[in-house]
Amino acid sequence: MVVAGMSPEKMIGWPEKSSEGGDRRVTFDSSHIYCSVGEIYIYIIYTLLTILIHADVFNKFKDPSSGTFEEYITNDVKGMLGLYESSQLRLEGESILDEASSFTESRLKSIVNTLNGDLARQVKQSLTRPFHRGMPILEARLYFQNYKEECSTDGSLLKLATMHFNFLQLQQKEELRIVSKWWKDMRFRETTPYIRDRVPETYLWILVLYFEPRYSLARIITTKIILLVLVLDDTYDAYATIEEIRLLTDAINRWDIGAVEQLPEYIQPFFKILLDEYADLEKQLAKEGKENFVIASKQAFQELARGYLEEAEWTKSGYVPSFQEYMKNGLITSTYGLMSKTSLIGMGDIVTEDSLIWFQSHPKTLQSAKLIGRLQDDVMSYQFERERGQATTGVDAYIKSFGVSEKEATDELKKIIENAWKDVNEGCLKPTEVSKDLLVLNLNLARVIDVFYRYDDAFTFPGKSLKEFITVLFLDSVPM
Repeated sequence: MVVAGMSPEKMIGWPEKSSEGGDRRVTFDSSHIYCSVGEIYIYIIYTLLTILIHADVFNKFKDPSSGTFEEYITNDVKGMLGLYESSQLRLEGESILDEASSFTESRLKSIVNTLNGDLARQVKQSLTRPFHRGMPILEARLYFQNYKEECSTDGSLLKLATMHFNFLQLQQKEELRIVSKWWKDMRFRETTPYIRDRVPETYLWILVLYFEPRYSLARIITTKIILLVLVLDDTYDAYATIEEIRLLTDAINRWDIGAVEQLPEYIQPFFKILLDEYADLEKQLAKEGKENFVIASKQAFQELARGYLEEAEWTKSGYVPSFQEYMKNGLITSTYGLMSKTSLIGMGDIVTEDSLIWFQSHPKTLQSAKLIGRLQDDVMSYQFERERGQATTGVDAYIKSFGVSEKEATDELKKIIENAWKDVNEGCLKPTEVSKDLLVLNLNLARVIDVFYRYDDAFTFPGKSLKEFITVLFLDSVPM
């Protein structure tokens, strides 16, 4: 959408291998880059290729006397759009890109209603959600029309990318069918009728993490586990008494089928299914010598249950924790710890013991993704949580700790989220001992909350935008 030379199959993630069999970098033809502000696109490309260049290259767009961005930039809407998109990749200390983001966002908002055609659509898409924070496969699908209008001379390339997208869609529809059948067979809607029925939404959540064909098994496994988390979450939040929550938490900590007898009858089927699913996974992964990944996921599930219990105890007693106390537990109840470990199961040889060790070491980039997930959820859902008697969100904890107004609290949390994005970006650019694919997985952990919670709690209250995403990705094929 931003880089004119980026073809649909590149955005979709068409597998590319070098002659040595390793992953090959994407190459770009500089003749396809908008020459009017070519430096902007070169910055984007080099950043995407993890070649760090200094953000000071943007000083040439500033007035030396005033220190502000030159107004002539606004005459080139595509260039301004590129500057806005490139600013989303900023790191800590790159104040010039903070300025660029604010400048271009305000100018684009002021002119968007005066634009027409393809350019108007691109600007609206970017302002709604910058490309860098979007769902990769959805952004690819939205780019098809832009490519058709901007690069219409290469019809064969578009046809190839269209065939590939439609192939991916067929595969993903089959995965969704498998998960939906499993959900129906488990009879959760009958045994726990109070829970949210969110199978397509949960699968979409996991699809944000990785859409590549080779991760089909991983998507199915992770979707099932997160659906089990959904049952647990709704049981703790909306149905069980505090005594029942304590019993269920104890049973999950014991991880023994004998503990089922201490549970209320309505939640016993869930507990049995939970243990059975993990037992099957452990048996399956043991054949590959990777049962440790299942054990790590199981331990994260136990930790999550303890975190949910602590929140329930706060609600029961009317206690509002300090912000620091809240965040210590909130990073756990964000579910990102469980999700990140579970997502490794079924990814194949790309995942090693070193990968698991890295995830368990709580690297800064992963902690930042967790923070984004926790606080973005809180900012968008705290009012609903209050309405149902819960005052244990980050907003309430921040108000208590710093004595600020509700608006000041949400504004500060948004700033914290923006700074965390810089850390996630930096984590993608720094060399690490794990595969680049796993760094992208972590980046997508940050992206997924933006897809679902940028404007509201779209998971609890699936609105127009989420339904459109599901329709575009799972129902509407791309015309050939």
